[in-house]
Amino acid sequence: MKSFFALLGIAVSAWAATLNLGKPLTLKQPMSIQALLSAKDQYLGKTVQVKGTITEVCQEMGCWMQLVEQSTGARLKIKVEDGVIVFPKDSAGKTAIAEGVFSKLEMTREEAIAQAREEAQDTKRKFDPASIKGAVSLYQIAGAGATISD
Repeated sequence: MKSFFALLGIAVSAWAATLNLGKPLTLKQPMSIQALLSAKDQYLGKTVQVKGTITEVCQEMGCWMQLVEQSTGARLKIKVEDGVIVFPKDSAGKTAIAEGVFSKLEMTREEAIAQAREEAQDTKRKFDPASIKGAVSLYQIAGAGATISD
C-alpha cells in the first residue's frame, strides 16, 4: 500500500510540475529561437513554437515573458493580451514552450521610449531614454499558449 501512495505522489508531482496556459500547443515540437530570428521574414505572420528559459516576466500583469535559448543566448519576448494569459510572476529560471504568431513591431523613437519605460516599470528596473537612439524594430510572439515547467 505504501508503494501505491509513493507512486501516486510521484505522478502528482510530475503532473503539477508543468503548468499549461492558454490554448493547447498545436505544433509537434519547438524550433530554436536562433533559427527563428535568423529567418525572421520567412516566419512573419506564421504560428511558431519556441522553447527557452524564462529570464523575466511582467511584474504588473503577467502579460509577457522573455525567453533565452541557453545554447545560443538568443532572446525573444512572448506577449499576450492583458488578462488572456497570466504568466506567473515567479517563473524566472523555469523552462517554457510558447506558441503563437511571430510578428514584427515597428516603433518610432518616441514609441520605443514609451514601451521601454513601461517594461522597466513592469520589471522594477531603471531606464534611461537616451539609450534609445532612433526608431526600433522588435520581433516577438503574440502568445496563444504555453507550458512552463521546472
